[in-house]
Order: sequence, then C-alpha cells, then structure tokens
Amino acid sequence: MEPLETNSSCSNGSLITLSCLSHRAVCQVISSAVPADSILDNGTSDSSWITRLENNYGFYIGLGLAVFSSFLIGSSVILKKKGLLRLVEKGGTRAGDGGHGYLKDWLWWAGLLTMGGGEAANFAAYAFAPATIVTPLGALSVLISAILSSYLLGERLNLLGKLGCLLSLVGSTVMVIHAPEDEEVTTLEEMTSKLKEPGFLAYAAILLALCFLLIFYLAPRYGQSNILIYLAICSVIGAFSVSSVKGLGIAIKGFFAGQPVLQNPLTWILVITLVASITTQINYLNKSLDIFNTSLVFPIYYVLFTTIVITTSIILFKEWVTMTVVDIIGTVCGFLTIILGVFLLHAFKDMDVSLGNLPQVLQNEEPAPVTRDDKNILIEVDNSSIAPEDKPKVFMLYT
Repeated sequence: MEPLETNSSCSNGSLITLSCLSHRAVCQVISSAVPADSILDNGTSDSSWITRLENNYGFYIGLGLAVFSSFLIGSSVILKKKGLLRLVEKGGTRAGDGGHGYLKDWLWWAGLLTMGGGEAANFAAYAFAPATIVTPLGALSVLISAILSSYLLGERLNLLGKLGCLLSLVGSTVMVIHAPEDEEVTTLEEMTSKLKEPGFLAYAAILLALCFLLIFYLAPRYGQSNILIYLAICSVIGAFSVSSVKGLGIAIKGFFAGQPVLQNPLTWILVITLVASITTQINYLNKSLDIFNTSLVFPIYYVLFTTIVITTSIILFKEWVTMTVVDIIGTVCGFLTIILGVFLLHAFKDMDVSLGNLPQVLQNEEPAPVTRDDKNILIEVDNSSIAPEDKPKVFMLYT
C-alpha cells in the first residue's frame, strides 16, 4: 500500500486521496470527531488527579498538614488562655469556679476555632502520611505552646524546658528523615482486607479485653490512686480512634475520586467507632487531669498513646515493611528523643534552673525554689525568718 496522500487540512469538506496499487479513491471529510482513546485519557486524567497528587506529593502533604496542625493546636492553647485571663482581670467568675463568661470573649472563641482547624488538619494528615509519622509529631504542639507562652503569657521557660524543646525538635526531624513514605492501604477494600487479617483480629481482641479489664475492674478500685489506670484506658482506646481516622481519611479521598464510599458499610462502622473512642478518651483524660499533676499526665499519656498507635500501625497498615534496618533504628531513636524532650519540658517546668544558677543547683548550696501549682499537693509557706518549729504552715485542700 502506498503512503496516504492528504491535503493540509482535515476540516469538514476537505478531500483525502487514498491510493492502493492501481486504484485510487478520493474521500471527503463530512464531520470530525475526537478519538475515543483521547476521550478516555482525558476522563481518566480528570478523575484521578487526587491519585496522581497523592502518589507524587502525598507524604509531603501529610507532613505539612501534621506540622501545621501542631502549630494551630499549640497557638489555640495560648489564645484560650489569654481569653480566660482577660475574664479574671474583668472580675468575672473563673471557669474553674463554674463561670462561663469566657463565652463572651472573642479571643477565647478564636482559640476554639483555631483548635478545630488544627484537629481538622491533623485528621487530613492521616489520609496522606503514615500514622507512624503523624502521631509522634503531635509533640510539636507542646513545644509551640511552651515557646509562645514564654513570650505572650510571661510564663517562665527554664533551662531544662529549652533543652526539652530542642530535643523534641531534633527527635521529630530524625523521625521525618527515617519514617516510611509509602502508603500500604489506599482504598476501603484494602482497609477491609487488612481488618480481617488474623493478626490484627487477635491484636484487637487483646486490646478490647484489656479495655474491659481496666474500665470495669481496675479503674473503680485503683483509678483514684494510680495515674496509669486512666491514661492506659485513653491510650488503648486510641488505637481504635487513630485507625478509624485513617480509614475515614481513605474514605474521604475515595469520595472525591468518585468512588461509592457512602454505600460501603465500613465507612459507617468507622464513624461509630471514632465517636465512641473519642468520647471514652475525653472522659477518662478529664478524670486523670482532675486528680493528678498535669506535668505528669501529659508525658505519660504521650508515651503510652504514641507507643500503642505505632504498634497498631505496624500490625494493621504494615507501614514498616519496606523500611531498612537503618530507618527502623532511626525512627525508634527519634521517638525516644521526643519522649525525653517532652519529659524535660513538663516534669521540671516549675524549677528555677538557668545557666546563671546552674552551678548552685548542682552543688545543692542554694536549692532552687519550686513553685507548686498542682491542686493535690500540700503547699508549705517558706519563710526563713521564722524558726522551723514556729514556722506556720498553710495547707490548701480541694475537693
């Protein structure tokens, strides 16, 4: 067959000459149409832009959302605190005494909305990045609130607190460098398959049994005296809440990609599980904060919660399967560094430790004063001008 002879235009009405051996035919173009393959390619391109975006930049989007979430949540604490302080300055009834005057302060509402935005960003981060990296980065919110409070609220950040902030930042950086970037679960069908695996079913059964043991047996007997009981309940329940958030993030991405996620029963199961888990966590976390020292509650809760979430991620999502030994060691070391930083930031926040008085503190020549702000301790008035046997003691008792 000879090459086709065509004119310079293929618009309607143009002629095309076809030659084959001794025969020649002249054809006229009546109408033009877009090739079917081109239409298919364009349709696929329009419907899968989320998939392409996630494949190329998913990890960095999730990482950015997690960091942005920490910044919003850390800032929200400062805004709400300033709103509560303004209420006290105006002579209103404090929130701790049952007052609700802060509801009329726009600054408090700004803090509440900022926290809501932070939680929404954190929710979205789980849809793009592995839970192994999103959950530990929550410690950055504590770092941000500590730094902002020292500048905006006049609160003291001692030497150990600054060291804790630095360690938290270093640990977060190490975890980001060594964390897994690939997602193993991208659709609800894959999520369903993962949930049905025997290993995760056995793990979930153990967690549920432990929850029932803690809630119905240990909590009524030892919850008021042992700080680990309530925090263990919150942490174990956290395995289900984070898994639900991860699954709902996948469902939301599928919804925007045109998938029938609302017809999938797993979507509604995840919603119910998330609501029940968060409700339980808030209940027992409030109980713990009401009884025990806040400087102890947060570090212990962070360690327990993050450890269980990472373990759940390993078993359910298998995010560590593709990691090398070096990356696994780096991730663990980064997590331990964050734990140390959070501990230093909270456990010694009331100590007056600085570079100037550090030698005295180390030599115990002049003990650094400690300001005790917990409602469950006995506060002793320190007055060196009064003899020890005549020194009056003031005890503050709260019920």
